[in-house]
Amino acid sequence: MFKKIGPGVLIAAAFIGPGTVTACTLAGVGFGYSLLWAMLLSIIATIVLQEMSARLGIITQRGLADVIRQELHTPWIRKTVIGIILSAIVIGNAAYEAGNIGGGTLGLEAIFGAQYSAFYPFGIGVLAFLLLFVGNYKALEKIFVLLVLVMSVSFVCTAIITKPNLSEIFNGLLVPTMPKESILTIIALVGTTVVPYNLFLHASLVSEKWKNKSDLKPAKRDTFVSIILGGFVSMCIIIAAAAITNTEIENVMGLAKGLEPLYGSAAKYFMGLGLFAAGITSAITAPLAAAYVANSCFGWNASLRDNKFRFVWMFILVLGVFFSSFGIKPIEIIKFAQVANGILLPIIAIFLVWVVNRKSVMGAYSNTKLQNAIGIGIILLSVVLGSKSVLKVFGLF
Repeated sequence: MFKKIGPGVLIAAAFIGPGTVTACTLAGVGFGYSLLWAMLLSIIATIVLQEMSARLGIITQRGLADVIRQELHTPWIRKTVIGIILSAIVIGNAAYEAGNIGGGTLGLEAIFGAQYSAFYPFGIGVLAFLLLFVGNYKALEKIFVLLVLVMSVSFVCTAIITKPNLSEIFNGLLVPTMPKESILTIIALVGTTVVPYNLFLHASLVSEKWKNKSDLKPAKRDTFVSIILGGFVSMCIIIAAAAITNTEIENVMGLAKGLEPLYGSAAKYFMGLGLFAAGITSAITAPLAAAYVANSCFGWNASLRDNKFRFVWMFILVLGVFFSSFGIKPIEIIKFAQVANGILLPIIAIFLVWVVNRKSVMGAYSNTKLQNAIGIGIILLSVVLGSKSVLKVFGLF
């Protein structure tokens, strides 16, 4: 089983973090099943963009930033673009990392109590450090499979126990609606699923596992299966949250309290375990992605155990622990990361679609007209949503 599973599971683990859990919980509590279509759209967009990224990684055996750097021939344009990518990924991933560690802390508080909450961020940081320092891709992959399974079972079982109305679920999935005050929640659902740094991470990771063009088919299957399963888990969180009548719930632990009549006193432990798994998986992938981006931007060609590579992920990890130890609410940090994501996603998507259309890079494996049409549609949608998220935050929309 482990031989067949590829980097797709890391991508799924990266986007099902505390941000996704929080956004999906608020979507379900505030709007019931009516925003399931936004999650379905996000999953489709993620599959399309991640497939392009994986295909690029296998054909070129290089990272996305590395390909962009080599295809931009004007020095000042190349330096400007690489500078923007590098700074945006570092700032965005530091914000995500703080949210990931904060989310993992909420999970530990649910399981062990809040009396040790000051030590939880440091403990999660140490655990993430040890897992990353091992520097063994195959070992990391197996750990992620286990954690994602634990997390998925927790959330899927929670959704089933609420006995949802299936006809209403299908209506929410297939009939797009935008209830009043739902725009920021829709942006959050898209922003926590279609994650820009995953595009860099995927292109770099596939070359660790697959080396030949004949591997494109298993890579595509791995991408589709992992992201669909990850999206299913996200939908289960929305479905479970829709059963709660208390609209004052602000995070996933509120969801656990709302399920106590059905789930008993074990509800908070069950949801706490799921949230901790979500936090720790994303707490590892965010620094790892930043290190791969720096690796590509500077052309280091470094391995997982190279000191330069390790310095980057250590820097992001330390920043995450530092910010999450200040008592800033994880939800506030996650919201900031989502706004950064809204600005960054269209830019990265444009460059991705551009490079996978270049015959000099992809040869016969460049995009088809259908893939381009879907890709351009995703870019336009991300521009609209990104603009609205920025305007909404500044009170202009």
